[in-house]
Amino acid sequence: MKSTHRNADGSPKYTNHLRGETSPYLQQHAHNPVEWYPWGAEAFARARREEKPIHLSIGYSACRWCHVLEAESFEDEATAQILNEHFINIKVDREERPDIDRIYQIAQQMLTQRGGGWPLTMMLTHDDQRPFFGGTYFPKEARYGLPAFKDLLLRVAEYYRDHAPELRAQNEALMRAFTDLDAAPAAEVAFSDAPLLLFRRQMERVFDPRHGGFGGAPKFPQPQMLACLLRLWRASAQDPQPDLQALYMVTLTLRRMAEGGLNDQLAGGFCRYTVDASWTIPHFEKMLYDNAALLALYAQAALATGDGEFARVALATADWALHEMQAPEGGYYSSLDADSEGDEGKFYVFDRAEVSAALSADEFAVFAPHYGLTEPANFEGHWHLYTAVPSAELARGSGRTPQEVEALLASARSKLAALRAQRVRPGRDEKILTSWNALMIRGMAVAARTLGRTDLAESAGRALAFIRGRLWQDGRLLATAMAGKAHLNAYLDDYVYLIDALLELQQLRVRADELAFARQLAEVVLAHFEDKAGGGFYFTSDDHEVLIHRMKPFSDDAIPAGNGIAASVLLRLGHLLGEPRYLSSAERVLAAAWPVLSQHPQGHASLLMALEELLHPPQIVLIRGAASEGWRTELSRIYAPRRMVLAFGEEATGLPPALADKPARPGATVAYVCRGSTCSAPLDSIGDLISELQAAPAASGA
Repeated sequence: MKSTHRNADGSPKYTNHLRGETSPYLQQHAHNPVEWYPWGAEAFARARREEKPIHLSIGYSACRWCHVLEAESFEDEATAQILNEHFINIKVDREERPDIDRIYQIAQQMLTQRGGGWPLTMMLTHDDQRPFFGGTYFPKEARYGLPAFKDLLLRVAEYYRDHAPELRAQNEALMRAFTDLDAAPAAEVAFSDAPLLLFRRQMERVFDPRHGGFGGAPKFPQPQMLACLLRLWRASAQDPQPDLQALYMVTLTLRRMAEGGLNDQLAGGFCRYTVDASWTIPHFEKMLYDNAALLALYAQAALATGDGEFARVALATADWALHEMQAPEGGYYSSLDADSEGDEGKFYVFDRAEVSAALSADEFAVFAPHYGLTEPANFEGHWHLYTAVPSAELARGSGRTPQEVEALLASARSKLAALRAQRVRPGRDEKILTSWNALMIRGMAVAARTLGRTDLAESAGRALAFIRGRLWQDGRLLATAMAGKAHLNAYLDDYVYLIDALLELQQLRVRADELAFARQLAEVVLAHFEDKAGGGFYFTSDDHEVLIHRMKPFSDDAIPAGNGIAASVLLRLGHLLGEPRYLSSAERVLAAAWPVLSQHPQGHASLLMALEELLHPPQIVLIRGAASEGWRTELSRIYAPRRMVLAFGEEATGLPPALADKPARPGATVAYVCRGSTCSAPLDSIGDLISELQAAPAASGA
């Protein structure tokens, strides 16, 4: 967003301390009249010197209400004057600094007993960065039951000046509350499937049987929960009464999301959430992490059900990421803005007359009812496209065949996508985050393997090469890269998501150097992130900047919990490489999380999937020989979430001992089925292999 404060020659009237930052979000605020600082020593030193409280504002580039707050208040000279006079102002990009965001989101919830979100507004003491007041968006003038931001700032500054002893006492209580969040050291745990069964009951209670999803508005996709339910259905498939309701919850939700306005009906890609319960009207920002998780989930659902619509949605999402989000250098960009030309959703919505003029009469006759243009306008006098009438129903009512209707819809979508492409595009945040890239690498690898798209594997390989070339330095990961600069210590998520992505890639093609890289990453996680006494992993490393609290998060939010993914990948890597340290560490994660997992499994789907693999170790299929790729392809047609299939030629070198010691037979292809430390005798036909797998369905979730 460009500053409205310009000199006659067009140069910025103001420039603050954000001018040297690489984050697009921070750059958006570099010419506000507010004297912003980035998080760091310079701002803290000035706060201590002048004994002014810190005004901490956290947001991200694609955030709609962050833009509103900037336009209303941070571009307003009167508000800026109050902020500059009474506060030291720090701006943080939550995507670059999730460590800071996690801490102060929780603090805000503790202080206000309300949910968090962005923009996050926090007031911190000048000498120790402890929060004493917080909120999210505050309007310029009093409305929505909220005070005017300027009035609030003056009251906060006055209270800080006059009530220091009370604030210090409050701070001490808050820090004790943070300490109480830490799990007690893990005791001996008798692991069972009780949390999985409780999760299954909880999900059915909150399931929306009309629109899919869980709960009411606003509605978020929650791919981790859906993935866990899909696995639970698969695990029950051979039972006398398979859990068809679990499958129904997944498939109805995926179908309704794909039909709704959450999904871009013209170009693919999902928005972050919808403001309604029917998935119709989104906040229009598109985030890389949402699309990465949904890409993998739709591909898995297509494999599990044979539903071609799920495959179509997965591939449309992948194509959106390829065309819109992959940088020439290989990494994936972070997000697309909700706004264009200052208006939310302007790029995406249409006028009915505009659509009618762009399409033929036959196209409009099916497009208009299909996408809701025959209904009242649904977004500020315009139409946001969603599937209002299924194409099969249109075919029955129009005298056209289903194929004719689909052809007309495809032609119409192509024309409108071309028309839309001429508009001013939403802003794109082009920083490349290691963790979110790892999620998309995994999504591309899953889709490539299950749907047979080799270009998706190539895309994932380019992104991995970027990370290894630019963000892996001196044996450690960096968190972000932008404009030629890579920086910031990586977090737990960066490491464990990347291990997960590497393991998925090995199921497409085994590469010794990538397996070695996965092991290097795991060793860093154990050396620098593990809580040796209490079990589990901290979000930040032991040599990270010291903040007011070191978080050890177990619950999922918009992205999976790092501890859940850590447990999963350490279990898989431990079995694959024959490394008992990894298995023990994964078990300690689950032991540390057991109290919350037992009582509140609904928010811990990532840990639940790790628990499932602790109770039922994954089945690892190793295939060697000339026909290994064909055998791998055959097995890739089966949805078996607790199975890993690795195929490599008889001449493969540099493999870890656990793989290299499975001998090949010259000129032949053999397979080994391993579970835990035990492997089958060599199987020398694809028929024998499939028979062996079918004989042990519990191992694969079949």
